[in-house]
Amino acid sequence: MRTAARLEQIEPFYVMAFGKAAAELARSPACADSPMVFLNIGEPDFTAPPLVQQAAERALRAGRTQYTDACGLPALRERISGWYAQRFGLHIDPGRIVITAGASAALQLACLALVDRDDEVLLPDPSYPCNRHFVTAAEGVPVLLPAPPDARFQLTAEAVGAAWAERTRGVLLASPSNPTGTSIDPDEMGRIARAVRERGGFTIVDEIYLGLSFDERYGHSALTHGNGHGNDVISVNSFSKYFSMTGWRLGWLVLPEALVPAIEKLAQNFYICPSTVAQHAALACFEPESLAEYERRRSEFRARRDFLVPALNALGLTVPVMPDGAFYAWADCSAYARSSWDFCFDMMDRAHVAMTPGRDFGKADSERFVRLSYASSMAHLHTAMERLRARL
Repeated sequence: MRTAARLEQIEPFYVMAFGKAAAELARSPACADSPMVFLNIGEPDFTAPPLVQQAAERALRAGRTQYTDACGLPALRERISGWYAQRFGLHIDPGRIVITAGASAALQLACLALVDRDDEVLLPDPSYPCNRHFVTAAEGVPVLLPAPPDARFQLTAEAVGAAWAERTRGVLLASPSNPTGTSIDPDEMGRIARAVRERGGFTIVDEIYLGLSFDERYGHSALTHGNGHGNDVISVNSFSKYFSMTGWRLGWLVLPEALVPAIEKLAQNFYICPSTVAQHAALACFEPESLAEYERRRSEFRARRDFLVPALNALGLTVPVMPDGAFYAWADCSAYARSSWDFCFDMMDRAHVAMTPGRDFGKADSERFVRLSYASSMAHLHTAMERLRARL
């Protein structure tokens, strides 16, 4: 059967291939006495807290499982608006918040609403691979700009201005970032937003790890820098990371008011509405008991970071920029191997530690880097570092 030509523009997701290989080895006799430690998975080891689980059970028992509005439950949009006010001091009209079937759907909707064929969108290199593929799927052209350590592996206003061309339509950023765990300095974010605004473009910021910020300097939404708290900045967020609801597939967009009808039309046609049960469950995320649990978990992630990064540096797996959020460390393995792909397979085979090679995340310098996730437990992190130390 002939497949669509656009598939040729979508690169394989090598992270998944590597994860499959690690899972197969983990099931083999070779790992019987030394179980695989998975530091390659970008998923919290925490699940939805009790109040969220109970809310889902109540929704099922009460039969609250039918379609909702395509933009989501009004009550949930109100709760999210309240969270922005409480956490970030931002007053977001609930009508600008659109609930989506995960952050992936949010990014897809935004790209389809804003990107025409051959439009160019600027992204940092390194960055999460699916983000550039959303641009490609909308028949746009992702343009990766090298983002070095001295720029915190992020774009700068200067880089955006230098790269802006006739076909450039906007920028797609992530703060904090996957794979680096680094955020854009708020002053720089303001300069980027202004530079894009002056050129009549759009600024989309993936903020799915925003709740997992560890440094007060960086724990602010890019919506702060839009006119009227984001009327020309689009924020993408998710219940997966900070709220520990990965498999529930629920996210949201904060949009300029004028863009809401376009996004609603696309959502109606693509998936009708987000998961109804997940939405009713997510209402409980904003209860004081749940928020207190999320903050406890954030402290745990910070403690893991504070152990892992110095341990990696001591091994010669240098982390050039201290991650200030998310749960990733971007470590340079070039002291041991020319290819992070080979290095990761070697450590998977010999140390039974699964890490993610940098291949997926860009072109500029990715072969030097590996991504380690500290979404795993502290005990697993200690075991992994002991094994790497013994092998290296």
